[in-house]
Amino acid sequence: MAEQQSYYVPASSPWPIVGAVGLGLIAWGAGHTVIDMSKEQDGYGSTVLTIGLIVIAVMLFGWFRDQINESMSGKYSDQLGVSYKQGMSWFIFSEVMFFAAFFGALFYARVIAVQWLGGDSNNAMTNEVLWPEFVAHWPLVNTPGGTETQAMGWYGLPAINTIILLISSVTCHFAHTGLEQNKRKQLTAMLGITIILGCIFLYLQGAEYVHAYEELGLALDSGIYGNTFYMLTGFHGMHVTLGTVMLIVMFLRVLKGHFTPDNHFAFQATSWYWHFVDVVWLCLFVVVYVL
Repeated sequence: MAEQQSYYVPASSPWPIVGAVGLGLIAWGAGHTVIDMSKEQDGYGSTVLTIGLIVIAVMLFGWFRDQINESMSGKYSDQLGVSYKQGMSWFIFSEVMFFAAFFGALFYARVIAVQWLGGDSNNAMTNEVLWPEFVAHWPLVNTPGGTETQAMGWYGLPAINTIILLISSVTCHFAHTGLEQNKRKQLTAMLGITIILGCIFLYLQGAEYVHAYEELGLALDSGIYGNTFYMLTGFHGMHVTLGTVMLIVMFLRVLKGHFTPDNHFAFQATSWYWHFVDVVWLCLFVVVYVL
């Protein structure tokens, strides 16, 4: 007869609603910050955005703290571990669908909408009536509305960032291997290198944005190319930021002696997430930069 295990059900937590409030503030603040920047005026957007980021930071700290305390106190069972793995798997799947929607928007704009505006298929009159001089091409650096910009090449910072993320995926794997083999020095060293590489990626991504705005004239209002470029790279950068925060939390836990070769799902889930953002960047690099 199989041994029955207890299934721990935590008490009601305030952190989901705190996170929802924080995300709402970030969405409102980010939107109004962009509006304020486009109008070159001072507003409350940046202030609300900062408050939202602080709320999310508090939520992450509190939620991680509660989860760690529950885990270290022995409240979790093998059955609950299965639930956690299923939950993380579905979360990553939802993220796959999230980015699939944005890649789909890029595909539609690039392969269908722009071509139609150029008179492709049976849309010759669309081209003649709306923009007779418009020639369909991608990237759309000269929009029908008169906006002119320059395309971001794949070489330079994008290529360097690709190499950095690929190396970070390898170091993350070796950190996980070190944990499974109970090699704490390897675990600590490889995890620390992964965090450093993640921070370097984010710094270079910021430098790329500065270059795009100041030297290429590539901004959010630079037509459909600028929209899709910042939408895809920006959301990916947000995911890399979250992944880096998760890695830092795992690093601090490793320093405190947490995790064993048989009990380390938090680290495993973080590793899954980091490999996911690496794969997304590879797809993004090929589709947005190279092609």
